[in-house]
Amino acid sequence: MSILNDAQKRDLVNRGFSRRNFGRIAAMMTAGATLPFYNEPALAQLSKVDAPPDAVLINANENPLGPCKEAREAAAKMIEQGGRYRYSESDKVQQILAEQEGVKMSYVRIHPGSSGPLHQAVLAFCGPDKPFVMADPGYEAGGRAADFIGATTFRIPLLKNKGYAHDVKAMLAASPNAGLIYICNPNNPTGTLTPQSDIEWLVANKPKNTVVMVDEAYTHIAGAPFQSPMVAADKDVILLRTFSKIYGMAGLRAGAAIARPDLLQKISNFSSTMMPITGMAAASASLQVKSLIPERRKYIADVREDAFSFLEKNKFTYVPSVSNCFMIDVKRPGGEVQQAMAKEKVYIGRVWKAWPNHVRITVGTPDEMSKFKAAFLKVMA
Repeated sequence: MSILNDAQKRDLVNRGFSRRNFGRIAAMMTAGATLPFYNEPALAQLSKVDAPPDAVLINANENPLGPCKEAREAAAKMIEQGGRYRYSESDKVQQILAEQEGVKMSYVRIHPGSSGPLHQAVLAFCGPDKPFVMADPGYEAGGRAADFIGATTFRIPLLKNKGYAHDVKAMLAASPNAGLIYICNPNNPTGTLTPQSDIEWLVANKPKNTVVMVDEAYTHIAGAPFQSPMVAADKDVILLRTFSKIYGMAGLRAGAAIARPDLLQKISNFSSTMMPITGMAAASASLQVKSLIPERRKYIADVREDAFSFLEKNKFTYVPSVSNCFMIDVKRPGGEVQQAMAKEKVYIGRVWKAWPNHVRITVGTPDEMSKFKAAFLKVMA
């Protein structure tokens, strides 16, 4: 018996899948986290390195500060309950997040990170006749999921004359049948911001059956507006949140999708998983520390601006960022610089095909960035 109901079959046909694809789609709906592109750690393998213990790791947009004190204590205490599922811990995160974002609890779904719901949204809304639209360079996970199901991906260059913002008009013009338009704001890897007015214009002018996804993984760091009011107004918008960045919980796994319940239900068809209770305890605690976000935003900004002063002093070209990562134009194949830096025990980010002469740097601690500066001067001499 097929796990696909009649409505799901009609939806698949409308997205360009043939009936011979139904079995494969059904298999994906039951595969969950075993899908080859599925989870955030799987994509993070792109940043996996075999580094010595004394290496500087500024390659994966991790937060070197780790979880705050309250989160560490909550997670440690939760280990005692590790033999139980304790589903109520994710309910607690859902309730706190809903209250803080001004939406109903049913508009929030908790996930282990934010890449899962990105992949699932591609499976739910894209197909052979429903393309995926993203920025270039941009976070690659959604494009990989689109490739897996045979959906076309339109990669739209960032607007150099607007501070490398998303070109929302070109993204909209890319396809009248787009299933999902993906905005990462600030963008990964450039750390650049797309104006609120541009996002509002995109949502107001998109085709009726297109969904706009706004990935707010780095929005806390930038201090930019969140798009929660659009969700509260029942727009065709899905927001992604993660605790991996400003909250320093990349290894503890916590995130959320925020959207209308009908949109969340379509995403959930492709995954249902138990949340790690230590991550849930740490997430609940983090959300309730009012000083955490402004203090960490300032910390990251101070270290980032010091790095920019170093680059300007030494006449290196970089893309001004408001996030915890930035791009440097090294004027030669970025992979060469990446390898040379590794020999100095400083591991920097990967290279994007659209910008082959740029490398991505994650903002580390002041000590880590001092070691980066010394190694970078040596490599670039």
